Amino acid sequence: MKRSELNDIIRTAIEFMDARSLPMPPFARWKKEQWQAAGPEYREIVDNMLGWDITDFGSGDFAKVGLLIFTFRNGNFADTKRYPKPYAEKLLLVGDGQELPYHFHWKKMEDIINRGGGNLLLELRASDPNGAFTDEPVEVSIDGRSVTVKPGDTVRLRPGESITLVPGQYHRWVGEPGTGPVMLFEVSSTNDDNVDNRFHTASGRFPSLTEDVEPTYLIFKDYPRYVRF
Repeated sequence: MKRSELNDIIRTAIEFMDARSLPMPPFARWKKEQWQAAGPEYREIVDNMLGWDITDFGSGDFAKVGLLIFTFRNGNFADTKRYPKPYAEKLLLVGDGQELPYHFHWKKMEDIINRGGGNLLLELRASDPNGAFTDEPVEVSIDGRSVTVKPGDTVRLRPGESITLVPGQYHRWVGEPGTGPVMLFEVSSTNDDNVDNRFHTASGRFPSLTEDVEPTYLIFKDYPRYVRF
């Protein structure tokens, strides 16, 4: 992905949230210079990977296969003494027709909540201990209702609906074409995308960046480069 593309994606996301009167925390709007001036009182943001996170999963086509994330709060697998928070909350913006590839989490349990916009289509599969697909049915909770689906079947989440996914449950989703962009919120246990994802075919979780312009905003992978305490 190009840095210019990331700058545009984040700017558009901020405008999207503003248009819906859903305020973001101040650091969501910080420019590179504000991050460079940040003091150690902001260490939790850096240590716990809060803020913007954008990826095309190695596809080279973010609009087709990709995801925009903003992490509001998170714990820390590596330092539970300093950061005892056992939960995380994220904003996930999914474009009309945009895909998130098949993956599961080794540790994280998550609720995916459709907060507005279009519909979200989720394909579900069970996994074996080695991370391979199985032919077993998948049982999930959808707004407190137990639902069992065949492997590879699709569940539709309309605005206001939510689903609970447990570790080891493969899920792939797409913003249902023709219904518009989808605004999701994720409420989960502590998350660390460096170690907790198992992708079935996607080539990578984090983008390979071409620095064609200077960053306007930072994604959390930029923090080691620009933030100095």
